[in-house]
Amino acid sequence: MATAAPAHPTACLALADGSVFYGIGFGATGQTVAEMCFNTAMTGYQEIMTDPSYAGQIVTFTFPHIGNTGTTPEDDETADPVAAGMVVKWMPTEPSNWRAAQDLSAWLTARGRIAIGGIDTRRLTRAIRQQGAPHAALAHDPDGNFDVEALVAAARDFAGLEGMDLAKDVTCAQSYRWNEMRWAWPDGYAPQTEPKHKVVAIDYGAKRNILRCLASAGCDVTVLPATATYDDVMAHNPDGVFLSNGPGDPAATGAYAVPMINDVLDKTELPVFGICLGHQMLALALGARTIKMSHGHHGANHPVKDMDTGKVEITSMNHGFAVDSQSLPEGVVETHRSLFDGSNCGIRLENRPVYSVQHHPEASPGPQDSFYLFERFAEAMAAKA
Repeated sequence: MATAAPAHPTACLALADGSVFYGIGFGATGQTVAEMCFNTAMTGYQEIMTDPSYAGQIVTFTFPHIGNTGTTPEDDETADPVAAGMVVKWMPTEPSNWRAAQDLSAWLTARGRIAIGGIDTRRLTRAIRQQGAPHAALAHDPDGNFDVEALVAAARDFAGLEGMDLAKDVTCAQSYRWNEMRWAWPDGYAPQTEPKHKVVAIDYGAKRNILRCLASAGCDVTVLPATATYDDVMAHNPDGVFLSNGPGDPAATGAYAVPMINDVLDKTELPVFGICLGHQMLALALGARTIKMSHGHHGANHPVKDMDTGKVEITSMNHGFAVDSQSLPEGVVETHRSLFDGSNCGIRLENRPVYSVQHHPEASPGPQDSFYLFERFAEAMAAKA
C-alpha cells in the first residue's frame, strides 16, 4: 500500500512487504538498501548517523524536529556517517545553534547519505514494531522518477543482518593512540595528560565518545583493529582490555574475536570491560548465546535495572541483537536487565573484574547515569596494579 504522495515527491521509501512511502528527498541522491530501525532520541541525530553500530541500517527518527541544530565536526562519532540513510517527519529547517557549522542536508550530501522527509514516521514506526525490522530501499531523485517495483524487489533481495560480520567494515585499519577526553565547557575536548592505566581497546566500530570516556577515567588508550590477536594485545602490556561497540551479527564477528578474548581470560587476570557488541563478544566467549531481536532497542530513554543494587538507570541503546540470558553459564551473573522487555543488558564473571553492558554509558547522545562503569573499570585496574 502506498501513502499519499506530496505534490512533487523527490524521494521514495519501499519496504519488502510492498509498502511505499513518498516524500521529499534531501542529502545525497541515489539509492540504498538496508534494514529499517527507529530511534526515539530527541537529540543527537549527528552522533546517531555517525555511530558505526548503525552500519547496514536506515534510521527512522520518531522525534519530528531533526536537523534544527545543524551539524558540527565536534559531534561526529567517526569520520563519516555509517548509517545507510535517514527518515524524518519534517524537513530540516535552517539550523539555530551557536555550534552549527553546516546544515544537515549539506552535511549528508557531502558524505553521500540519502534522506527523506515528509514521511508519516508514526505509521512507519508502528510497522517496524509490529512486523520486526523490515528490509527497505530508499531512493532520492530530484526529478521524481522511481521504479517502485524495482525498489520493492531490491528490499526483498536484501540479505539482512543475520550472519553478517560488519565489524570488519568499520574497524580501524591500524592501531592508534587516543588521549582526548570528554567535552567540557569552555575548552571543549582537552587532552589526557596524566594517564594512570594502559588500556587496549578493541575496535569493532568504536565511538569516539567511548574512547573519550576511557581517557577521562584516567586511561592511556591504544586502539587495535577488530582482528587483533592475543599476542597483538599483550604486546602493549595493558592494565586492562576494552571491547567496543559495533554493528552486525555478533556470532559472525565472534568467529575471530572470541578466540582472542578467551586467551585473555584464560592466560591473564586483566580487567575486561565491554559495551554493546563488546558485551555480546564477551558473552559468547563465556559460553552464552546471542539472538536477533524483533526490532531492537534504539533510543536515549531506555530504563535498565542494576540487579545488584536495584537502581534504575535511564540509558542510551542501539542494538538489534541481544545476549540470551537463559544461556548464561554457571559463574556468569546477569547484572543489568531492560525494564522495557526484560532482555539482558549486562553480565559479569564471578570473582573477577570482567564485565560488560548492552547499553551505552558514554551518553552520546543520551543520559549520563551509567558513566560510573568507566570509573569502575579504572578502579579494577588500580586494584590489580
